[in-house]
Amino acid sequence: MGFDKIFWVEMLEKKQKNTRFIAVANQKGGVGKTTTAVNLASGLAMLKQRVLLVDCDAQANATSGVGVDPKGVSKNIYHAMVGDAGIEDVVTGCSQQNLFVVPANTDLVGIDLELGPMDEREIVLKALLKTLDGFDYVIMDCPPSLGLMTVNALTAADSVIIPLQCEYYALEGLSQLVHTIRLVKKRLNPRLHIEGLVLTMYDHRTRLGYQVAREVRVHFRDLVYRTTIPRNIRLSESPSHGKPIFLYDPSSRGAESYLAFSKEFLKRNRRKK
Repeated sequence: MGFDKIFWVEMLEKKQKNTRFIAVANQKGGVGKTTTAVNLASGLAMLKQRVLLVDCDAQANATSGVGVDPKGVSKNIYHAMVGDAGIEDVVTGCSQQNLFVVPANTDLVGIDLELGPMDEREIVLKALLKTLDGFDYVIMDCPPSLGLMTVNALTAADSVIIPLQCEYYALEGLSQLVHTIRLVKKRLNPRLHIEGLVLTMYDHRTRLGYQVAREVRVHFRDLVYRTTIPRNIRLSESPSHGKPIFLYDPSSRGAESYLAFSKEFLKRNRRKK
């Protein structure tokens, strides 16, 4: 690919002053990870933040979730990661003001093999994103695994949001994710920390949902967002229409919850500045 260490060092010297980089991660599938990444990005855009959603998953659900056809773009994150395109060349506008996406498609399936031989394989995404400017938040939707794309996103991130499904196996695999975050923090990204945990698919009518939420709050205390995301049919429907929930059904409980979550997220981040 022709990349070397000098190339990456030069790229990383291009600093962004105010952009916050957030990875949305959980290697357990079906927990509302992509739904959270898409609707947090959309919610922040509604709140007049300029947001870039980076799809790091070969399934490309975040890409299609904001109305971009994964097959309709000539270049995507894969091409940027392997050096066939600049990151600025793959940033795509969406139908929502203030929201942009770096799309993915199935090309990304082989990215571990492409990056594997590289010495600096864990910092490729970080180096690329550091060349961009003009965004308040960069939200990275990680794949449901702890492979190289997830490690790249964690290395590029300031912090991690972990969506947790309010069901029996909610905490299954969480210790492995926390261990990975600690390793990345120790070896690759000293500033990395857990931004927070958001409880998804919450049904207050069930005893199980209540017990899981209580257990998570006991273990993680203030890291758990006050806002919970309910089970909501409109949230389930919106991806098939290529729209964030705010564009699909802004009056739904799902939209109300994700707007509250976006406001809580923004309040926490403003407190840190």
